[in-house]
Amino acid sequence: MPANVHATALVDPAAELADGVQVGPFCVIGPGVRIGQGTSIGAHCVIEGPTTIGRDNRIGSHNALGIAPQDKKYAGEPTELHIGDGNTIFQFCTFSRGTAQDGGVTRVGHHNWIMAYVHLAHDVQLGSHTILANNATLAGHVHVDDWAIIGGLSGIHQFCHIGAHVMTGFQSHVSQDVPPFMTVSGNPLAVHGYNAEGLRRRGFSKERIGLVKQMHKLLYREGLTLEAAKAAIAALKGTVEGGDADVDGLLGFLAASTRGIVR
Repeated sequence: MPANVHATALVDPAAELADGVQVGPFCVIGPGVRIGQGTSIGAHCVIEGPTTIGRDNRIGSHNALGIAPQDKKYAGEPTELHIGDGNTIFQFCTFSRGTAQDGGVTRVGHHNWIMAYVHLAHDVQLGSHTILANNATLAGHVHVDDWAIIGGLSGIHQFCHIGAHVMTGFQSHVSQDVPPFMTVSGNPLAVHGYNAEGLRRRGFSKERIGLVKQMHKLLYREGLTLEAAKAAIAALKGTVEGGDADVDGLLGFLAASTRGIVR
């Protein structure tokens, strides 16, 4: 089935719309935009290029995607926005393209649930299966790993890294890296536990959840230095079936942190 474009929409001849794409009333789609099969675009959206949007995305009304970075250093370089497959993007979201000072690409993975008024600034790297609640704001160069949940009205400082399976509470002020599995909230930000319910929903065994609990305890409840906590966490390898990837994921995150972790 060819693309279905509403009569009031303006689609540049240099845009590429795959079969089954639906474009709602009063949309403006510019040159250099590519939209994959089965994606629907709600009314009054503006999509600027270069932007690539994958298959089967549901994009609500009044979104501005692929807009120029809100960065004074931006000088018109041909940077990009890439959006994967199966994402749901609600109303009034703004996604910027990347900058030449970083990788040049703002990237959104697959099967994310992005609620209204979310802002993704330049060079954000958003993983897959995340949830971003209303008015979550990600500043430039933020990385969010798979399965993370960002609470409503939360702000993530530029260059911060949010680990896999993290949950941030309502109105969290995130100015340091948040290690995988942790639950955080507040201003100043504090760790309040680990995301046990999220891990259960994702099929983690009781033993693996127990391992995450132990890693949380070593990192945040035993009064250990960071180096001592890392050594104690490393010693947990081989103790739980399927748990070595969880240990390696946490240790790798800690080793790569550039802003320091919330403690």
